[in-house]
Formats: sequence, C-alpha cells, structure tokens
Amino acid sequence: MTLLIAKPLARRSVQAPAGVIMIRPQHFTSNSETAEDNAFQRDAGHLDRTEVARAAHAEVSRAAEVLSGVGVRTHIFDDTSTLTPDSVFPNNWFSTHPGGHVALYPMFAPSRRAERRNDVIEMLKAEYRVQDVVDYSGLEPDGLFLEGTGAMVLDHIDRVAYVVRSNRADPIALERFCAQFHYEPMVFDAHDANGTPVYHTNVLMCIATDFVLIGLDMIADTARRAHIVRRFEESGRDVIALSNAQIAEFAGNAIELQGGAGRVLALSSRALAALSAEQIASINHSAMPLPLDVPTIEMAGGSVRCMLAGVHLSRR
Repeated sequence: MTLLIAKPLARRSVQAPAGVIMIRPQHFTSNSETAEDNAFQRDAGHLDRTEVARAAHAEVSRAAEVLSGVGVRTHIFDDTSTLTPDSVFPNNWFSTHPGGHVALYPMFAPSRRAERRNDVIEMLKAEYRVQDVVDYSGLEPDGLFLEGTGAMVLDHIDRVAYVVRSNRADPIALERFCAQFHYEPMVFDAHDANGTPVYHTNVLMCIATDFVLIGLDMIADTARRAHIVRRFEESGRDVIALSNAQIAEFAGNAIELQGGAGRVLALSSRALAALSAEQIASINHSAMPLPLDVPTIEMAGGSVRCMLAGVHLSRR
C-alpha cells in the first residue's frame, strides 16, 4: 500500500500573526497635519474627493477579501467619521502581543488621536485571550509620542524594537514600552536620498521569520548599519537590502502573516513590482508574496503594512 504524505504547512511563527484588524474609511483623504514630516504623502490634486474616498473604500474591501481568501482571519471595522483621515492605518494606535497583552499609543497628530476606538478593543477581549491593556495615550499632553508598529518594527523572536529616531518615537515613551513589554530598543537615524528624515520605521524595514527587508542605504551611520545587519544575520535571517528607489515604492512596508496553507508576505502591488526577481526568490523560500492593490491609500503616505494591525493573541 502506498502512503500519501501531505506536504506540511510552513511552521507557525510568533513573528507572523494569523489575524489582522483593518479599518475601512468612508471619507478617506490625505491628512494635512501629517504631510509636513511624511515625505511619502502625495496630494490628490485635481482628483474628486468623493471618487478618492470611494476608491479607498473599495481597495480596503478588496484587500480584506484577498487576505481572507488565503486563510488570514480578517476583522474589518468601518469608520464613518470625517475627522479621522488616517484611520485606515490602525497599526499606529494599538498593538497586540503574545501572552494576551495590548498596548495603546500616544499619537503625534491631534487628528489621529480620535482613531482609538473601544469597539476594536472590546472585540479583541471577546474573541481572544486578553490579559491586560496598557494605555500610553496619557503621555500626549506631555508631548511624548510613540506611534505603535509604525514607529517601531518589532522582532518578536529576538525581542528587539527597531526604531528610527523621529518626533513620532519619543525615547521616554519607547523606554517605558520596552521595559514593560520586554524588548531591547535599537534606535538609529535614517534619511532618504534627499536628506529628509524617515518618519516611521516600518516604511524602510519589514522583519519576517526567516528574512528581513531593509533600506540599508538610509542608515548613514555605517557602524550602526553594520550592527543592525549583524543582529539579523545572527538570528539566522536572510538580509534583503532595498534601494532608496524601492523604499519609495513602499517595498519595505510589508508584513508577514500566517495563512491557511503557510506564511504569506502582504505588500502592495506597487511594492512587489519594485522588487527584483532575486529578491522575490529569497522571499519565496519561506513566504508567498501576496500583492494587494492600494494605490489610492498609498497617496496618504502609507501602504499595506500600515493598513494591517496584526493580532498576536490566542483565540478563545
């Protein structure tokens, strides 16, 4: 008798959440408050605001369908407010962590503080095992900001928080988070080709289980750059260096997720098109690239990683 052995699923990893939370805006637009330090934002110009909002709504809906289709648990919430232009990027105001921990963050732009919503947290408590919710938003009146997994790219395996120095990542707030959630802070400076400081770490770095995408040319301090590369190599990861041009196409703004048949790398279609065949082959060793079409949302200065708040919690 011949035994048929099924191909095993890619091993589950603490780095790759099996669920995500998405916010679908009804009145999407770029945020004028954040444009000053977000060089990735683009003005919609002559485009009709109603058409832009409709396109963004459709892009979020379709992205959620694609993610669900590969077995990623996708929780989608609608935002009807006209006061929260960046609500499509929920990863900045909260994060979840293995062991049942949730963090709420202090936001730099006043308009973004209204994005925090109790129904998201209550859903997490109802469907997942939540032990505590640590709220850092009280730091806002003191001018101390830490914009979640936009400001921090977290290595959940080696417990390191990689952080580009900016006004959206205050060192006091970062120290408090790292002390409470047990991460080692790794802070560095990063600039684009024009010398403009990078506003969020997750536009130049994506840490997956077996590889990392990183814009090394943006890290001017060669010693710090070498130290970061060494840390990733010591963890056994393949370091995939991205050019400044690829970063500008949001190639670094990706997230590894656990799908039904293995791990996937969610990124925008624009980002995938910017990668070389060799880089894609390296990714394919451990995760299937999953492109999502979000060109309208990318005008607001963020891409797929910003749109997905990973759920690193155990289901009830």
